[in-house]
Amino acid sequence: MTRVAAIDCGTNSIRLLIADIDRSNGSTALTDVVREMRVVRLGQGVDATGELAPEALERTFAATADYARLIREHGASKVRFVATSASRDARNRDVFVAGIRDRLGVEPEVISGDEEAALSFAGASSVLPILDGHEVLVVDLGGGSTEFVLGTAAGVTAAKSVDIGCVRLTERHLRDDPPTAEQISAAEADVDAAIARAGRDVPLERATAVVGVAGSITTITAHALRLPEYRPDVIHGAELPIDEVRAAATDLLTMSRDKRAALPYMHPGRVDVIGAGGLVWRRILERVGALSGGRITAATASEHDILDGIALSIG
Repeated sequence: MTRVAAIDCGTNSIRLLIADIDRSNGSTALTDVVREMRVVRLGQGVDATGELAPEALERTFAATADYARLIREHGASKVRFVATSASRDARNRDVFVAGIRDRLGVEPEVISGDEEAALSFAGASSVLPILDGHEVLVVDLGGGSTEFVLGTAAGVTAAKSVDIGCVRLTERHLRDDPPTAEQISAAEADVDAAIARAGRDVPLERATAVVGVAGSITTITAHALRLPEYRPDVIHGAELPIDEVRAAATDLLTMSRDKRAALPYMHPGRVDVIGAGGLVWRRILERVGALSGGRITAATASEHDILDGIALSIG
């Protein structure tokens, strides 16, 4: 048994998983000890400026210091800190790297989109039986980027990371509350172009099932289910018809931020960006459904994602 700590630092949130990994008897079991998430919006303004904002860095450093205390308290013997889209894009990422190193005592890894995709697939596939006999498309919809990963029980077949995410598209296009038809149309054009780019590397038409991971997708699932509160145990593994998911995504996209904030399952840090998340997810599902020739009619949500993949990579 090994106790590990994994940190996933994305464009919108920073998350911690402290877990025990048991690799005895020829299998791998991951047992949560601590699982936390803070919305720090590290990617604030990166799409426009190309740099991490000082206030965004301070929010991220403060959360990292808190996580470092938890890691010490729970006695994790191995730690891995992974940073993704916003950090890849920033000219001043050396400031970010030094600040994390000082607070955590380990070197943060600013990973490539391909590695991000592989870790997301590993995390999702570790707990979903849907892989059995299927070539599954895992979609990791983040704040700055979205990963398309096709794979089987044997591992990743093809992967592509593209720069569409809920924070990036909100800052770039969806500025009004609610967004205008023109803003939505411009954002959709970006998403459609990104899906086309992904499709050149990932044969989306081969997928026999689609799994969505990360906070935008799980929140859209909560909305589709009309949950009385955010319930990871209900959301995880929920398989819903694509038409229902699209309707929930469109509802979140077109409602005001005040109405979003009043939803019982809405995290405050997602209120302003969940509309863009809905736009991305519905366009992906529309395209994948069409390419499948009617084979894919539902989408599955997973609460296990890159964070679990990071933990499994160090256990």
